[in-house]
Amino acid sequence: MNDQAREVVAVEQLPVVSEATAMLQIIERASRDPTVDVDKMERLMAMHERIVAKQAEAQFNDALTACQKECGTISADATNPQTRSRYATYAKLDKALRPIYTRHGISISYGTEDTPKPECVRVIAYVSRGGHTRIYRVDMPADGKGAKGGDVMTKTHATGAAMSYGARYLLKSIFNISIGEEDDDGNLNSGMPESVETDWTAKIDELTSDEDAAKLWQEITASCTKHRDVPANDRLRAKMLAKRRSLKEKKQ
Repeated sequence: MNDQAREVVAVEQLPVVSEATAMLQIIERASRDPTVDVDKMERLMAMHERIVAKQAEAQFNDALTACQKECGTISADATNPQTRSRYATYAKLDKALRPIYTRHGISISYGTEDTPKPECVRVIAYVSRGGHTRIYRVDMPADGKGAKGGDVMTKTHATGAAMSYGARYLLKSIFNISIGEEDDDGNLNSGMPESVETDWTAKIDELTSDEDAAKLWQEITASCTKHRDVPANDRLRAKMLAKRRSLKEKKQ
């Protein structure tokens, strides 16, 4: 091997040094020089910090992109009877997303801060990877009002609900998640079978106590959610309310 070839091999074997590492080496050499200007040292340190922060942000963006490539559509698993809409719960989102984002070194934590909007809670998501943290915010109503404007919960309950809803909305937006129905190989459930609704109606008619009514309603709600049938939920809820009023009248 001639001298030129040896030089090429030697260069190829040199370790790859990052911009931040190279800057740190310059600072280290400058610190050993007793004549170096203090202001110059401070500028070098500030430059090094900016380089490190820029690299951390780039790595964060790369990790977030990788996560979004792996995140597909998440199916809805719950029904809101008031708005007649289906949605994915936080538990469903978390189960699908946490393994993906943690594998890419990302962590998420939540908090709150003051907001100028009255009767609202500002929910914050701190999304971090390495030395970079990105903050996401959303203002959620905490007035205790329902979909029709009536009071449906206390202020304390409303605050907790606002924080829960805010965390769910932020988790969706961070990873740009689309919510859709589950793919059942073309055999998507078209609603609750009439026979099932008839059985639930019969069980409502057989109720003898308000306590049993509360337990039965939990089962009915789960069944309506499973079959993705909001109209059936509305019909059965009306029957249940009428039955509970009847039971209360009998006690009086």
